Amino acid sequence: MRPRTAAMASLALLALTGCTGGGGAPASAPTAQGKAPAASAAPGPRTPEEYLARAKAVLAEEQGWTFAVRGSEALTSPGGSSSASYEATVDRSQLPPALHSSGTTHAKGADKPEEVYVVDGTVYVKKGGRDARWKSGPPTDPEMANAVEDPAAALEGYAEGASGPLSVTRTGAGVELRAAAGPAALSAVRDRPLVRKAVRELAPALEQLRAAGIAAPDSRIRLESAEEVLTLDPATYRLTAHRFRCVFRIPYGGQEMRYSQEVTSETTGVFMGTIALPPGARR
Repeated sequence: MRPRTAAMASLALLALTGCTGGGGAPASAPTAQGKAPAASAAPGPRTPEEYLARAKAVLAEEQGWTFAVRGSEALTSPGGSSSASYEATVDRSQLPPALHSSGTTHAKGADKPEEVYVVDGTVYVKKGGRDARWKSGPPTDPEMANAVEDPAAALEGYAEGASGPLSVTRTGAGVELRAAAGPAALSAVRDRPLVRKAVRELAPALEQLRAAGIAAPDSRIRLESAEEVLTLDPATYRLTAHRFRCVFRIPYGGQEMRYSQEVTSETTGVFMGTIALPPGARR
């Protein structure tokens, strides 16, 4: 198993308004005290949508960005558990849109290198050492989508999957935007974008359980929680961190299993390079 999050998505380039302007209008008349009234500052964002618009615009100002990604997932039952973790460096360019990820999966006491490219709308994945073979496919393929960690794509449509109002909170780390879903039966919420992402991550574990003779319908699988949090710099509105996590409860034989996943990323800097496929990747 290995933790995954968002599939490749192109950034929307949004123009901001509300900057303070220069001349052209007549100056205000002096007050009775002989001073002109102070010009009002442009209002800052207040709603989640306004914060997202600012964050998208800041992201679009640079050629690309670099992220540090870490993730973990676990499947636990009364009889035991299995887990895996992942860490990678992700470079994301915007014109043209492309992505390169280089990381390592840690599972069952072994480390496996993994490299991912998204170039010209196709995902290329190589798991293992130098002699491993590349696999490729469209981002719409669930296996390919699960291979791509793209923190920049978290800004696209992230609010659509919330089960209630989005929250905006100022913390010591910055401004946090939070979307959440659950608790609920999976059959009642699986079509929400946030839950669809969580279900895509759960799917490989469900396939393993079915192969072992353990199966449960969506109406009996329970989404305990799904949450996506974006942290923005309070002064510049730059995306500084992203966290996605989900928990499911899967019944079997009067007992239940717990599936959990958490993936976090931090923006580490601006990426000024170019992303090109290595020899042999395109077959």
